[in-house]
Amino acid sequence: MKPAPAAPAPRRGATSIVTPTGPCDVPGAPDVVDVVALGESMVTFLPSRPGRLADVPSFERGIGGAESNVACVLAAAGHSVRWVSAVGADGFGDHLVEEIGSYGVDVASVRRDRARSTGIYFRTAGDRATDAHEVAYYRAGSAASAMSTDTVDLAAARAARVLHLSGITAALSGSCLDLLWELTGPGPQRPLVSFDINHRPGLWTDPDGPRVLLDLARRADLVFVGSDEALDAWGLHGASAVRDALPEPELVVVKMGPGGAVALGKDPGDAEDADGTATRARAPRVDVVAAVGAGDAFAAGFLSATLRGLPVRDRLRHGHLMAAAALTVPGDLATPPAREHADRLAALDDAAWGRLRLGPGWTEGTQRAAEEVRTP
Repeated sequence: MKPAPAAPAPRRGATSIVTPTGPCDVPGAPDVVDVVALGESMVTFLPSRPGRLADVPSFERGIGGAESNVACVLAAAGHSVRWVSAVGADGFGDHLVEEIGSYGVDVASVRRDRARSTGIYFRTAGDRATDAHEVAYYRAGSAASAMSTDTVDLAAARAARVLHLSGITAALSGSCLDLLWELTGPGPQRPLVSFDINHRPGLWTDPDGPRVLLDLARRADLVFVGSDEALDAWGLHGASAVRDALPEPELVVVKMGPGGAVALGKDPGDAEDADGTATRARAPRVDVVAAVGAGDAFAAGFLSATLRGLPVRDRLRHGHLMAAAALTVPGDLATPPAREHADRLAALDDAAWGRLRLGPGWTEGTQRAAEEVRTP
């Protein structure tokens, strides 16, 4: 693998601490949207009952992909979103484009590749964190794995206030990695770059994968990483160690599952907590239906609140609320809470937020959050 390009010099002014402005809109250029999400989506087959893949008799078709999940949640929440990717010129590609487009996502920049197929995968119904969970991927040589700086509409990818990327794309192929180096590089039309580490060891054929992810993250403005990912990929314990390893991004968000999340700013003046460097928000209690899609939903909630210029604490809480929506449905995607509903919950005082418990149906009004009635 060729050496990673140097991390760009920090950009002042367009940070994740304030509302991103994005690139200038110039005549003839693609329309500037709130968010562009670039990455592979696959058709996913969900089992009709629990059990080993060998024993499950039938599956239901769905969609799955970290970046397209973020795109769908943001579009459902009322933002303008573009998905940039590639799919095969096959029925599965048709399904992905139609289904993601049905959320209100702009799919005009999705390339149809007649030489390669659309990726698919099968998974069991169990929690991904257990040893019994199985996933069977059929994505090698997929259309999305062939994305490159020559095949992707770079202008469309950059025409956004926020460009959301993830480490999954970097693992797909050398051309995909080159594409991420290009999009995370400095330039006058570069939007705010959001990068979700999404460390997937099984996708990497290069043992330097963790170092590549670290180098890419250092070129981003906003980074999302799970504390478990940071430990597995980099051997880093705790949010402060992650922040020290990523000095360039304006904001680093470390997710700790039920333990909540912490956002660490670059400068003491960015912080809202008494320790001068970090903003924390505990996660509400959730009656979990399936532990899938929560990380992508968290990123979408945080980005939505960032685009609205909300305080960092509220950005974290909106991330938790979107994650709770995903956790209380069987698949990756859930109906997000109405903006007014989420704003009421995010505004709860610490004691009321700590008592919050969310279960199936809470986003659609079939179950009222216990503390909502006490919100002004």
